[in-house]
Amino acid sequence: MCGIWALFGSDECLSVQCLSAMKIAHRGPDAFRFENVNGFTNCCFGFHRLAVVDQLYGMQPIRVKKFPYLWLCYNGEIYNFKQLQKQFGFDYQTLVDGEVILHLYNRGGIEQTASMLDGVFAFILLDTANRKVFLARDTYGVRPLFKVLTDDGFLGVCSEAKGLINLKHSTSLCSKVEPFLPGHYEVLDLKPSGKVASVELVKFHSCKDEPLHVVCDTVEALPSAGFDLETVKSNIRILFENAVRKRLMAHRRIGCLLSGGLDSSLVAAVLLKLMKEININYPLQTFAIGMENSPDLLAARKVAAHIGSEHHEVILNTEEGIQAIEEVIFSLETYDITTIRASIGMYLVSKYIRKKTDSVVIFSGEGSDELTQGYIYFHKAPSPEEAAEESERLLKELYLFDVLRADRTTAAHGLELRVPFLDHRFTSYYLSLPAELRIPKNGIEKYLLRLAFEDSNLLPKEILWRPKEAFSDGIASVKKSWFSILQDYIDQQVDDLLLEKAAEKYPFNPPKTKESYYYRQIFEKHYSGRSSWLPHYWMPRWVKATDPSARTLKHYKSATQE
Repeated sequence: MCGIWALFGSDECLSVQCLSAMKIAHRGPDAFRFENVNGFTNCCFGFHRLAVVDQLYGMQPIRVKKFPYLWLCYNGEIYNFKQLQKQFGFDYQTLVDGEVILHLYNRGGIEQTASMLDGVFAFILLDTANRKVFLARDTYGVRPLFKVLTDDGFLGVCSEAKGLINLKHSTSLCSKVEPFLPGHYEVLDLKPSGKVASVELVKFHSCKDEPLHVVCDTVEALPSAGFDLETVKSNIRILFENAVRKRLMAHRRIGCLLSGGLDSSLVAAVLLKLMKEININYPLQTFAIGMENSPDLLAARKVAAHIGSEHHEVILNTEEGIQAIEEVIFSLETYDITTIRASIGMYLVSKYIRKKTDSVVIFSGEGSDELTQGYIYFHKAPSPEEAAEESERLLKELYLFDVLRADRTTAAHGLELRVPFLDHRFTSYYLSLPAELRIPKNGIEKYLLRLAFEDSNLLPKEILWRPKEAFSDGIASVKKSWFSILQDYIDQQVDDLLLEKAAEKYPFNPPKTKESYYYRQIFEKHYSGRSSWLPHYWMPRWVKATDPSARTLKHYKSATQE
């Protein structure tokens, strides 16, 4: 995890512009570099480094003697860089996983490069010999990327929007800062003036398609094909374990978020098993956050005891959570209701990890709910086919919601997130299964995933079959959910008259509740006029929901009601 920033064709003094690059310093607390491009005095790169792989030669922009005309700034991890080296005979000059991007590009151009990378990434590649700039982002947008391109060819690129919004230019940038689409690459011509012109934006991978890099995966071919249940269960276990194994690539200590729900518990259990297999000589630290005796804390305690992790509990108090709201919204760059609710706990547990431990590479369970139909409202899907379509829609929008939350809350404290459920190979296999197999069964969501691990003894049965609990609800007590606590506080902060006139003040995505009005006010304070970054609020489908919390749905039953 790092922070990348680049400008092409700046009209203003670069020493002034580079102040914007410091807005993302939290993403790379270990080192910073600011470098001009030879021959283009108005083009430069900025890089904030979190040293996770090759601590000696990992500074960026990456340049190697073999390709003196290539400049690379990237944020991410390429898990198959060694397999690609073996496959194509690449001669690496560093131990940096991202160096493979230069070799792939030299061998086969940008399309092959983006398609063959197994990992999470956002990168800026400059080819001064051919006068081209390339931008690319991984399939699910696990690593963030924003850009601004003016009509006169000034390009700014950054890991977070906050590094672009205050750039100086002769024309206004206000409405043009936008997220770069996941699963795409863009080709731009670089003019002698340093300005650029967009040539094409290409989608190189869809979540349903088996990735091209399967040919050099550690699991090349699944031992058996077909959709009989035993085969499917075995393949799910093989691919998920492979997804966790490849993400063990790190020179810094590995930890894991553990809410006690199915997803984070599975990640933690498989992670610890594999760490033992490869003789990592320190205990796995797991981290849970919640109010005293909250469902998440109790469940996480049970999982940690079962798997044998070094478990840390962070007790959340109401006042601390409420005080964090503004800094959380500033970090997130969104005003989505459920994203903010869930982010507060994740932000505070990340803060604890940074201050109190030496864990830096943090595993988490994001992506599972979207992939395996884990949200409560999937019980109301009209048909398996519609449930499958909804699952794909959620995966495509992850970069606006859960993946955004997971990246920003951890990156704000200089941590690197790893999300095995969003492994390209694992997700494409799961989505290839018949729609009927993937729907909730017997009143239980994620039924197939639970079934696949039922006989593994990785988790206690009551955890493996624990019903879905939203992170923002599970961290609170059963009697009063976190969203209710937030609403009680916010009711005193927002006047009824303000809410009545909300649609006039905020015509795009107008707030319907005091809570959403309060979040929107804070967002506009920091990112005025940029409400289009969120196309719509996250909300359950097929139910008449007015609030995104699972606890407002009829299907939800708390432990005290059973």
